[in-house]
Amino acid sequence: MRLIKNFFCSSSLRGTKQSHSANSGGFSSLKPDFAAMTKYFSMLFFVYLSLITNLSAQTQNTDNLYKKPLTDVLKEIQTRFKVQIKYSEPQVKDKWVNCADWRFRTDVDETLANVLTPLDMKVNKEKPGVYKLKEYEYYRWEVQDGWAYLDTLATKYHDKASWEKRKAEIKPELYQALMLSPLPAKPNSKPIITAKRVFDGYSVENIALEILPGVWINGSLYKPLNVKGKIPVVLSPDGHWEKQRYRPDCQLRCATIARMGAMAFSYDLFAWGESMLQFKYEDHRRSLAQTVQTLGGIRILDYFSSLKETDTSRIGISGGSGAGSHSILMTAMDDRIKLSAPVVAMSSYFYGGCPCESGMPIHQCGGGTDNVELAAMAAPRPQLLVSDGSDWTAHTPEHDFTYLQKMYGYYGVQNKVENVHLPEEKHDFGINKRIALYDFLIKNFKLNSAAVKDKYGKYDESKVTIEKENALYVFGDKGEKLPKNAVMGFENLEKLFPINATK
Repeated sequence: MRLIKNFFCSSSLRGTKQSHSANSGGFSSLKPDFAAMTKYFSMLFFVYLSLITNLSAQTQNTDNLYKKPLTDVLKEIQTRFKVQIKYSEPQVKDKWVNCADWRFRTDVDETLANVLTPLDMKVNKEKPGVYKLKEYEYYRWEVQDGWAYLDTLATKYHDKASWEKRKAEIKPELYQALMLSPLPAKPNSKPIITAKRVFDGYSVENIALEILPGVWINGSLYKPLNVKGKIPVVLSPDGHWEKQRYRPDCQLRCATIARMGAMAFSYDLFAWGESMLQFKYEDHRRSLAQTVQTLGGIRILDYFSSLKETDTSRIGISGGSGAGSHSILMTAMDDRIKLSAPVVAMSSYFYGGCPCESGMPIHQCGGGTDNVELAAMAAPRPQLLVSDGSDWTAHTPEHDFTYLQKMYGYYGVQNKVENVHLPEEKHDFGINKRIALYDFLIKNFKLNSAAVKDKYGKYDESKVTIEKENALYVFGDKGEKLPKNAVMGFENLEKLFPINATK
């Protein structure tokens, strides 16, 4: 306003005196100065903009929010603390930080926590001075916090009797948390089985089991040739790796198990593999995925337990990553599983980031639990934990495994839980992880090691035939054999569950 007042008091708006002819009576008039007027209106325009800007800022902060865009705050953090924060534009777009200036502290980590936690975001420290922005992972704890929580859980029991009481509390609640209590009615349909392909020491046939009306779980059954008597079964769910159960390492694993003398059933997680004929990839990232694939595991157990050739005293399960979490849960819930081998999966400080692992409230059962306590529910059945040095299993030998040894000790079989730790390896189901599984199966299921080892005593997977992906399909190359009553789309799947099914 002072600018306007000063402008009006200046001479810049005054006209210029002009003399007129005699008949004008000597009248003098003011002639407008257009240059001055242009300057005047320009200044008015800038004053207006200033007022609007100030008013907008005041409007934002009338509720004392003192907002700043997240991008600006991150840039300020980088400048002030001389660090680098990696992020993409979509991560920060349209995000604001309330009371931004008051969130700064003298410590960069505390400042980042103050800024990002209310936005459900966090940073991972890649190296000193370099951070990467991520969505906050509620299912991931700090290592020491995960260990402390497991120690707290362990105070609830001190011997076999108190632990069995704890198991009896948790188990039925798992079914309830997954909306599988009671179990849905089993469809009265026969499995869909493709033609058998015969290879060196084993055969493969693809199978689809209807687990709900119009919903199938698909897989490939690897069977040994020329085996007499009852045959053990190893359920082999596949995790979140690219190409799922069609991957060479998955085929190598299952075929080798078959060549040793056991059936291996390799199957898809929900909305992966052939399940994507009915559902979208995004549907795997919904909570109900955990329910559907758990039900799928139960139906698979139903099927193989009913076969005359199955040795029901030797049914095992082994999956890696997200399928490792699935293996832990299935073993905790179903006593028909006599052996388990979760690979690069179990951790007290990470519950699995996918909704198919932690989307339903299974970790709220028994007043709160975690994946290590669920793994302990396998005792006294043989269990192998395979861990590595580059993921959430990096600290398995230090705390989680010792807890499980104690739990198995309640039954006097501490040696029945084993840990093969590969500190130099990454998150995969590579050859050394497969060897650990083979050794464990040979030891506990009395399989034929000579059938899969060379003359030097080393495992030989070279006799396995890697099939093309479409050879492992049940419903044809383009899904043309999918039954007409197939449920299509997640919204129709939800109708098969209670109205409170979570999305």
